[in-house]
Amino acid sequence: MLLFDQFFNDNDVQDAIDIILKRLEFYQHNIEGVKPANKDFETDFSNLIKLIESVRGSLFYPYLSSGFGKGPYVECADGSVKLDFISGIGVHWAHSDPAIIKASLKAAVHDSVMQGNLQQHRGSVDLYQRLREMSGLDHVFLTSSGVMGVENALKLCFQYKSPAKRILSFSNCFCGRTLAAASITDKPQYREGLPVVLPVDYIPFYDPKNPKESIQQSVDILHRYIKRYPNDYACMKFELIQGEGGFNVGSKEFFKALISCLKEADIPVYIDETQTFGRTTELFAFQLFDLQDDVDVVSIGKMSQVCATLYRKHLKPKPGLISQTFTSSTTAIEAANIILTKLASNDYFGNDGKIAQLHTYFINKLQDLAKKYPADISDFRGVGSMIAFKLFEGNYEESLLFIKTCYKNGLILFIAGNKPTYIRFLLPVGATNCNHIDEAIAIIEQSLGIIKEGASI
Repeated sequence: MLLFDQFFNDNDVQDAIDIILKRLEFYQHNIEGVKPANKDFETDFSNLIKLIESVRGSLFYPYLSSGFGKGPYVECADGSVKLDFISGIGVHWAHSDPAIIKASLKAAVHDSVMQGNLQQHRGSVDLYQRLREMSGLDHVFLTSSGVMGVENALKLCFQYKSPAKRILSFSNCFCGRTLAAASITDKPQYREGLPVVLPVDYIPFYDPKNPKESIQQSVDILHRYIKRYPNDYACMKFELIQGEGGFNVGSKEFFKALISCLKEADIPVYIDETQTFGRTTELFAFQLFDLQDDVDVVSIGKMSQVCATLYRKHLKPKPGLISQTFTSSTTAIEAANIILTKLASNDYFGNDGKIAQLHTYFINKLQDLAKKYPADISDFRGVGSMIAFKLFEGNYEESLLFIKTCYKNGLILFIAGNKPTYIRFLLPVGATNCNHIDEAIAIIEQSLGIIKEGASI
C-alpha cells in the first residue's frame, strides 16, 4: 500500500475526520432557518465590508460568509443566516456539505495544494475518466476557470479551421471576461474601452412565441453569414439556455436546424455549459436537447467545481496549443468527484428526478403567488434548477430594489436579462427541498409587499 493510503486510512486519521464531521453535525443543529443579523457583530462586520470595498471596489451585496452553513443556508459574518438561492451564481452544491468537507479533508492532507498540467494526482485521473464517460466525448482537458474552458475550446476550433478568423454566436449571449470572451458577449458595456479581438456574427436566439418563424429566420441569417464569409468560421458557440440573457430556453428543433447548416459547412459545434452543467434534467444540457451526436466541443464549470473542455478526436490539438500551470486545486478536484458521484447515483435526473421535482414545485408555488398578485409576478421561465420570473414590467431598477430587499430579509437572489430584467434563481440542488422553497416564497411575498408600500432599503 502506498504511503498516502497508509496515512489516510490510519485509524487515528480516520477518527479525527469522524470527529470533525460529528462536530459539524452538532453545530449545524443551530441552523433551522433564516435569521437576522446579531448586533454584537455589527461593528466588526461593517469594518470588514469597508475594508474589502476599499481594496477591490464596491460589492453587489454586503456579503461575507462566516465559513459555516447547512445545505442552502449560509451564516454570514454579521451573524445572520440567509437562504442561498443563487449558489454563487451557480457554483455551490450546498453549504458545509458533510461529504464535500470529508473530501476536502482528504485533499488537505495531500502533498500539494494545486494540481497542474505537468504534475497531477490520482484524483485527477478519476475526474478525467468520469467526465469522458458521462459526456461520451473523446478527450477532456481540465482548466482553472470557466472562461479558460471557453478559451481552450475556441483555440481548438481555430486551429482545426485555420486560417478561419470569425465565430458565430447567439444574440444576447454571455461568454466571460477575457478579451476574447468579452468580444463574444453581446453586451457592449462589458467591453467598454477594450479592443475587439475577435470578429463575431450573431444569430437570433429561439423565440418560443413564434417557433416556426424563429427557426426559419435564424437559419436564413446563418446561411447568409456562411455565404458572406465562406470557410472563415472557426465554430458556432451555443448557449442552449441563456442565463445572462434572461433564462432564454431553446428547443431541439431550433438547434438541430442550425446544426444541420453548420455540419454542411464543416463548422464545429461548440456548446458552452459553464452554467447549465448539472442544472437541467440531464447532466449535460446537450443531452437534454438530444444533441449528443452533434456536439464537437463542450466547456463546463461552476457546479463541476473544476472547469474543463471536452472535445472529439478530430479537434485534438497540436502540442503546445493548450496547457495550464494550474488545472485546479486538489480540494476542488476531490469535491468534483464527490458531486459527480452524487449526481450519478441519487436520482437527480430524468423527468421524475429530484431536479425536475424541485422545478415543478417551485414553479407551482410562484404561479400560486402570481394568482394573488397578477400584475406583479409573471413570465416564469427556465429549466431544472435554473428558474426566473418577471417582476412588474421587468424594470431594472425595480428588480434590483426587489432582490436587495429579499437579501435584507434573508433570501439571496440575482437578476438576469435587460429590457426586461428577470429575477433569477440557481438553486443549490445538493441540499434544497420543498420546505426551503416554501420559506423562499414567504420571503418573496414579504419583500414584494415592502416594495409595493414604497419602502426603501
